[in-house]
Amino acid sequence: MENLTNISVVREIMERHGFHFSKKLGQNFLINPSVCPRIAEMGNAAPGYGVLEIGTGVGVLTHELAKRADKVCAVEVDGRLLPILKETVGEHKNLHIIHSDILKCDLNELIKNEFSGLKVSVCANLPYYITTPILMYLLESGADIDTITVMVQKEVADKLEAKVGSRVAGAITVAVNYYGTAKKLFPVSRGSFMPAPNVDSAVIQITVGGQWREKINDSRLFFRMVRAGFQQRRKTLLNSLSGLMGYNKSELSNVLESLGLSETVRIESLTMEQLAKLSNKLHELDNVR
Repeated sequence: MENLTNISVVREIMERHGFHFSKKLGQNFLINPSVCPRIAEMGNAAPGYGVLEIGTGVGVLTHELAKRADKVCAVEVDGRLLPILKETVGEHKNLHIIHSDILKCDLNELIKNEFSGLKVSVCANLPYYITTPILMYLLESGADIDTITVMVQKEVADKLEAKVGSRVAGAITVAVNYYGTAKKLFPVSRGSFMPAPNVDSAVIQITVGGQWREKINDSRLFFRMVRAGFQQRRKTLLNSLSGLMGYNKSELSNVLESLGLSETVRIESLTMEQLAKLSNKLHELDNVR
């Protein structure tokens, strides 16, 4: 079905199905006609690809993905949208809609069942309130995904793309760098949505894969360290890691000195390489205890 970015058409469909926006689910549907085709084109919706969409709205992005990719599997948590989607995107024979919460799905099993023989990308207009949990779920799953192309709040996009060691960076920045690389694709104004949110958005793409997983000896320890440091980012690493991870300050001081780091250093100033080396040193320390 075309014209899904026409406000009058969307409102008529919603009224006919008795649908009202859910604040709890953070629903803001895209109505800018230029945005979804760009997401689909830049998000690897193409021959040879299967695309996992998270959250469908009324099917604006779903329609663009299904026109381009070999297969689309869309996971939608709001059952009220299912009859609407049957009307708006039911024409696509390469589309499978699953009524579920993506965070409760077995992602590896889903991809295996839906996209056998295809490369896989993820495309989504993510609700702001659940952006980080979904991104971490996708990255931590170890699923065979090439790219993750998502619409997020502009400030979150800035944080995802930030250089590790800069003031903008946070724990999610480090996590994204561990699993891949992030690049902001284009901005999206708040007027592109119905209803319009109070903030602007941006589309960002994470290319999965990279060097750091191979360079870090203990990923669980690494992320414990990162969470501890950023949980108390205004404290020195000496204080945050001793307080939250139980390391002896004297031992920590020796570790920091061996890496050429001051006792007053904070986690927000460390590069990805320095974080990796610090994690590996802590791993060595744990093994000799």
